[in-house]
Amino acid sequence: MAKQFELGFIGAGNMAEGIAAGILQQRVLTPAQLIASDPVEVRRTLFAEQFSVATTDDNRRVVAESRCLMLAIKPQSFDEVMAPLANAITADHLLISIMAGMSTERIAAIAPQAAARVVRVMPNLPIRLGAGMAGMVGGRHARPEDIAFAKQLFDAGGQSVVVADESLLDAVTAVSGSGPAYFYYVVEAMIAGGVAAGLTSDDAQKLAEHTCLGAARMMIETGEPPAELRRKVTSKGGTTQAAIEHMENSGVSQNIREAVLAAARRSKELGK
Repeated sequence: MAKQFELGFIGAGNMAEGIAAGILQQRVLTPAQLIASDPVEVRRTLFAEQFSVATTDDNRRVVAESRCLMLAIKPQSFDEVMAPLANAITADHLLISIMAGMSTERIAAIAPQAAARVVRVMPNLPIRLGAGMAGMVGGRHARPEDIAFAKQLFDAGGQSVVVADESLLDAVTAVSGSGPAYFYYVVEAMIAGGVAAGLTSDDAQKLAEHTCLGAARMMIETGEPPAELRRKVTSKGGTTQAAIEHMENSGVSQNIREAVLAAARRSKELGK
């Protein structure tokens, strides 16, 4: 039987909001093809008013009426939210999960009778601005067209990559899922350095923000490796070389590498 909705969100939080915005702005789906459920009235109101989509506080309705389910809930709420829905999930459903650390096998096990088709995705928050990055992998029963559909949804909010093995999603989480926080941390330090050198806080922030924006655009639009772009900025004996040498002597590069690995290890732990 045909479903009324192409995509149903179980959970309508900030990340779900960003995903929905991209899907609708890029016209991958229409508002009439979406439904969102959330226990919090203010989130349902936001989805209804901002996106003109159907909303409900009844997760079973979303399952019954949607072809694809977007599991946008906290991992620790998975059993509580999904156990009552298990008998309503069928082989016709595609489950797309954005729950950190929750494996495709763990998700599929909630409805073993359905041989559930699961695609696991790790997006990041800039998807809310159409500048997101997501990594994804298909579970045991996922079909090529399932992964293609998930990629279409997340490409609408930025870019995505399909990884070959699910264990690599821990690395995706460490690089792009948590990555925006690393970037903000570096920008904070740049601002603090500018203030220490005599700039006002506002001027230092504007200089740091737009410098980072321009640098990122150059890297993406030229396609040149970051090491090559850095070399072009670094004149021998100049100010940039002084800064880079100080960072190298302080172990900044090694510390960032180890921080990414720490995030990957934590992602593995959360999935156990």
